[in-house]
Amino acid sequence: MPNDELMPIGAFAQRSGLTSSALRFYADSGLLPPAEVDPASGYRYYSTAQVVRGTTLRQLRELAMPLAVVEAVLGSGADEASRLLDEHVAKVVGKAAAVQQKAAVIKSALGDAPGLPITAVKGPVLAAAVEQVLTATAHERGIAELAGVRIEASHEAVTLTATDRYRLSTRTLVPAEAPRQTWAGTVNGDELRAAVAEIRRSPLVRLEAVSNGIWFRVDDREGQHCRLLPAEFPDYRLMLASLGEVSTRAAVSKDLLLRALEEQPGERVALHVADHAVNVASADDEHSGITLPATATGRPLRICFELTTLYPAVSTAIGPDVLLDLRGHDQPVTIRSADRGDLTTLAMPIKSDHAA
Repeated sequence: MPNDELMPIGAFAQRSGLTSSALRFYADSGLLPPAEVDPASGYRYYSTAQVVRGTTLRQLRELAMPLAVVEAVLGSGADEASRLLDEHVAKVVGKAAAVQQKAAVIKSALGDAPGLPITAVKGPVLAAAVEQVLTATAHERGIAELAGVRIEASHEAVTLTATDRYRLSTRTLVPAEAPRQTWAGTVNGDELRAAVAEIRRSPLVRLEAVSNGIWFRVDDREGQHCRLLPAEFPDYRLMLASLGEVSTRAAVSKDLLLRALEEQPGERVALHVADHAVNVASADDEHSGITLPATATGRPLRICFELTTLYPAVSTAIGPDVLLDLRGHDQPVTIRSADRGDLTTLAMPIKSDHAA
């Protein structure tokens, strides 16, 4: 008979969450053999020390992890097990994205109405614009639209816009062909990101609207389909229209500004614009910083940002110089190219005890 440290298979099944039949399978496969088998009755007994392994085994199988990988995880140290888990999850996510894409293609093909041609855009230009505005997207529970990119086609231009509530990036493109239709939709940002590589390799990409999404058609290939998000996109035009007058303006080297931001030790940075210069410092230490030459006009102003808000807004700007339009220490700053204004980013500042 088993001692007090052993439990029958039924009790172990309850403790580990595995069924008795699953335990027999894992015993036969060598992943979780019983601690003891009664030679007379054939009854299987497990030790309390095996509960953790049994529970972990169940959790790994719930992730659809193959037995060979499960065995490797259970036999590895913490670092290697974490690596194997990350690798498995990446494969699952990749397969799920591929399934979603194929399902969207099938749904589009099953639709009765043909696609609606919108316009055509140069592929490399469109890919660059997508990557620029995608930096302003965010995944937040209950606010799906923040993970999307708003695409709007008018008779003159194609505009891409994204916002995470702290930044708003918008890029206007001149189409290669005059748009046939006006159209607007909020496109799934993750699927659009996955489509960038194919779009970039195509000299010309034709935009075609369907009931559940948009096609990016390319010559000699199937193209890329992206679903639409049902949630309503924030009314960014109203926000842009309500911006106050620019009180301070500075043109500064993009590379020098990025380098100064990278050298700041804190998570918050301050910009002090005055006397034909921009000083970049830690928001918590007004006496240190790096002074950059700039073309500055208007009243002196000190304004603070989270580094995670300001840095991507500057890094995606077009051209060697960026133009900062400031309206006050508590108002959005507009960041755009000093010589080309077709990419515009708004960045929200943060409060500072030293704000003037």
